[in-house]
Amino acid sequence: MPVIAVVDYDMGNLHSVCKGLENAGATAQIAEDADTIARADAVLLPGVGAFDPAIQHLRSRDLVGVVKEAIASGKPFLGVCLGLQILFDGSEEGKEPGLGIIPGTVRRFRSEPGLTVPHMGWNQLDFTQPEIPLWQNLPAHPWVYFVHSYYVDPIDPEVRAATVTHGSQTVTAAIARDNLMAVQFHPEKSSDLGLQILSNFVTLVERQQPALSR
Repeated sequence: MPVIAVVDYDMGNLHSVCKGLENAGATAQIAEDADTIARADAVLLPGVGAFDPAIQHLRSRDLVGVVKEAIASGKPFLGVCLGLQILFDGSEEGKEPGLGIIPGTVRRFRSEPGLTVPHMGWNQLDFTQPEIPLWQNLPAHPWVYFVHSYYVDPIDPEVRAATVTHGSQTVTAAIARDNLMAVQFHPEKSSDLGLQILSNFVTLVERQQPALSR
């Protein structure tokens, strides 16, 4: 049974994420320290809230380096919501530099007539990397649950794994590059399809376990 470290940096309720991973057959281990993250078979970086406090909390717990090392090591890594955004260079929401793992900026939705911000509720994904493991056994345009006022804008469009349209704006809803995957929506709040996505991540971890140093 793979061990997945769920990074705890005081930026969200971890219970539903951990429950989803456990239902998919993994051991979810809440991680507040570098050693727990380094020993795990995979890492999930969740997050709810604002960009600057997230970076500050990661830094105060000395977790910035170990998050970067986990991604560089090749072990499967999944960011969720704010855990996607802080992978980027910076955000229009704040002044702190992001982790800089994915070149690009986090931007606020442009205001337009009739557009509600935050983008909150169910919306459909359009896959731009339809073959990645995270999307296995999903319909072509799955409905998932969003709550966000900001979206990621990667410099390299090839890292986009899915987009979503809100009003007239089509923005990045997920990214994937090698072992790194991250989503703007909340799989743990996205009913059966969200649980399928978490199960796909667990399956990916199981397949890669023999290749990882234990």
